[in-house]
Amino acid sequence: MSQLSSRLDPTLSGRIEELVISLEQEHDGLASAVQRIKSQFLSQEGTDPLSDFTKIVHSMRDELFAERAVKLRSYVGLENAQPLERLKKVAQKLVEQAQTPQDLACPDIAAVFTAHPTFALADNVYAQLAQHATAPTEGLPHLATHRRASPPTLNHEQTLALEAILRGRDALDELTSFILSAMQERWGNDAIASVDPSPVILASWVGFDTDGRTDIGWWDTLRIRLELKLSQLSRLEQNLAAQHLEHTALAMRVRRAIEAVRTQHEACPTGRDATAEQIQHFALTLLNHHDAALENAQQLTPFFRDAAADLSAEETSALHAVRAGFMSHGLGIAHIHTRLNAAQIYNVARSRLGLSDDPALPRRRRVLMSKINAALDELTPRQVDFGALMTETASAARLMMTMAQILKHVDSGSPIRFLIAETESGYTLLATLWLARFMGIQDHQIEISPLFETESALENGETILEEAFRSPHWRNYLRANGRLSLQFGYSDSGRYVGQLAATNLVERLRMRTLALLKEHGLEDVSLTLFDTHGESIGRGAHPFSLRQRLNYFSPARTRAALHEAGIRHRVETAFQGGDGYTLFGTHDLAASTIATLAEHITEAPKADEDPIYARPDFAADFFSTIALDMAALVDDPGYAALLSAFGPSLIDKTGSRPSARQSDASTVTQITHPSQLRAIPNNAILQQLGWWANVLHGLGNAAQRHPETFEELLQKSPRFQGAMDFARQALAHSDLDVLRATIRQLDPGTWLDRASQADDEERRQSYLTISDGLEALRFWTSAPAMFRRIQADNIALRSTWPEAPRMAAREKLLHALRFALIDRIWLLASQIPYFGPRSNLTRDGITQLALCLDIPRMLHILEDLFPLAAPSIAHIDFGEPRDQAAAEGFIAEHEQLFRPLARHFELLREIGIAIMHANRAFG
Repeated sequence: MSQLSSRLDPTLSGRIEELVISLEQEHDGLASAVQRIKSQFLSQEGTDPLSDFTKIVHSMRDELFAERAVKLRSYVGLENAQPLERLKKVAQKLVEQAQTPQDLACPDIAAVFTAHPTFALADNVYAQLAQHATAPTEGLPHLATHRRASPPTLNHEQTLALEAILRGRDALDELTSFILSAMQERWGNDAIASVDPSPVILASWVGFDTDGRTDIGWWDTLRIRLELKLSQLSRLEQNLAAQHLEHTALAMRVRRAIEAVRTQHEACPTGRDATAEQIQHFALTLLNHHDAALENAQQLTPFFRDAAADLSAEETSALHAVRAGFMSHGLGIAHIHTRLNAAQIYNVARSRLGLSDDPALPRRRRVLMSKINAALDELTPRQVDFGALMTETASAARLMMTMAQILKHVDSGSPIRFLIAETESGYTLLATLWLARFMGIQDHQIEISPLFETESALENGETILEEAFRSPHWRNYLRANGRLSLQFGYSDSGRYVGQLAATNLVERLRMRTLALLKEHGLEDVSLTLFDTHGESIGRGAHPFSLRQRLNYFSPARTRAALHEAGIRHRVETAFQGGDGYTLFGTHDLAASTIATLAEHITEAPKADEDPIYARPDFAADFFSTIALDMAALVDDPGYAALLSAFGPSLIDKTGSRPSARQSDASTVTQITHPSQLRAIPNNAILQQLGWWANVLHGLGNAAQRHPETFEELLQKSPRFQGAMDFARQALAHSDLDVLRATIRQLDPGTWLDRASQADDEERRQSYLTISDGLEALRFWTSAPAMFRRIQADNIALRSTWPEAPRMAAREKLLHALRFALIDRIWLLASQIPYFGPRSNLTRDGITQLALCLDIPRMLHILEDLFPLAAPSIAHIDFGEPRDQAAAEGFIAEHEQLFRPLARHFELLREIGIAIMHANRAFG
């Protein structure tokens, strides 16, 4: 707490130091701290009770924010060397390792920008985080809040992604310039004249991910794709102008294309609906400006050649760097990935082909495979136009049609990744291939990629791929495409089987995929391995550095095996939402990130003698024990109760995905299983509750089964140590006392005990009201048993690994501050005046909303029930004497209850932001 006093007066700072000491030394430090906080900061008479409390929260938040910026700086290696020096060094290494110049034209790693809902901070706060990481000597301004004013829209997410991508592209240009210089030195001018080096590329699925979304119309996808094209062309125009080439035929052709694409973009419909006339206008505009807008980046090749004709060697090299960046990304500032769910593929196959069998049933899957192969044999592509797209109702067919139109009208030269969530059989892949061919998409234009994220998919991934490989159509597709693309999801798989077990399953599936490629004679097919982890260990990212993160999900053993087999492979890594874009938040951060990606692919893969691979029985038992224990916890009713109690209210909405429907009724919606929550809020709630179960649960039981081997590998196995780094980070931000306090908070008996000890009747009745409300919510029926399950596993872990990290007292104090604030909110809510039932609104329902901390919805209802002012009737004479007070509305309730409740809740969410800064990520 040494830095905490910087913005606090000495008296206040001293009181906080006492709280920290009590948390560190007292047996029941958390409970004692909560009581002291309530008595010292939330029960002051004659003053603003939140004034000092707010100062403390803001000071702790700001200190943790500054530490987060320092960690961001070290995470990308910015403190070790200047980014340009790293880019130059890694460029030289890339050229040294290449056997021919053409080797450098094949991307080996990609950064994929996704719009996962992790936009938890205001835009200016993210900007300050990135700026302070870049220039740590600059001071951080104090802000009233770090929260967003409102959730981001899809268009806003696209804007933020585009800003990050542009900084990434700038860094790539610098890397390319150094590569070209090294190529020229090694191979001469001919090499740089004919090769566009692109070892690192960028991609985006912002606006193209339709899995679980109904708010992205197909015209939205087309509009965003046109925006990426316009951005790419505009960037090229700016680069040419910077090199004084604005009067060349190349520049003039680019300006003509920009004008055409801008006209096409302006014609694209916006909003939730589009009329037939609007679609017709858009379609005709695309067609009328098709040639001017360019169809393929290669159409500019002769223009680049002519522009370089009269340039000096230095000027030619600069132009070639621009050309390489442009050609490697085609007619888009980044490549694109679309995504939908396997169920949507099944729906369209059912409606178009009459294939109604359930692919999840093994006994029916053989029939389905036979029928889909027959359908592929007999397929005749259809003509796709915008009229058909407008009338199509099947979401999978609509997305595939949209892709066909992008390839036809926007960019025919850049293949589109097609991610299929919840892939559970080879039939999924063949049905997708049928749909693509049916819509006229060529095999080389679509990269069909199954997403393995559930326990079943990871366990049976080899079988899923084997089913597809048996089909000659799939094998022919792979050869025509030249690439097998696989995606591994960490957020969902991690929350169901535990992050440690999920990573083990992914690594095993990678090795099995290699065996399948060999078995089917497909070693000439490249392999893309895309890991959709995020920036939090809750989403599967290694916590300590980007370099370790890359080595963790792309381990040396897998890379060495692929290298030995002669299979070229590409690594792809996700940068998710606000947290991920921050790694590209400034030029230096983006350059350091790109340098780290490039450095990863230059590391010579070595089949090291890591002892964990010599202990397959231990590894199998260890990770399967974690998976089984985590699966049991997920199915525990108490776990669902814990997640749904007040956890969702501790975090703001952090993305544009639609929220669960809410009504104006004063009823709470409780989940009955974690599957009803998305992965990121699931993880974020666990982090806010101070126990990262999706990383830690089952680890104690697994370690206790083989304590000697566990200890040995913890010391000697780099791969096992990398996994245990997840546990170290999770334990440093988890505390069983914090979780216990949550369970006690939800226990009606806790409040009955307080009622029995209350000094006055009003306080006693408030406690009884809270107890009755919690009794009705029934969290207490299952949560305590679930806690004992977690506690037993933690005891086993601590006994096997006594030196494991613990939560710092400072972070624990944040939780104590919040528990004190929750107590205050509940007591204020218990004083809301009684009102008679109105429709489906009841006083008990209002209490339950308060207990679940759904304060915004509660206040919205109360504002209707207790309006601040009655209708203005002062000018009307009703013929009788009037009591003026009757027309003043419920001013007292608003000033004494509703506004204080709002202030308390806003501060509650600010504490959540501070905890997020301590965790250094959201979800």
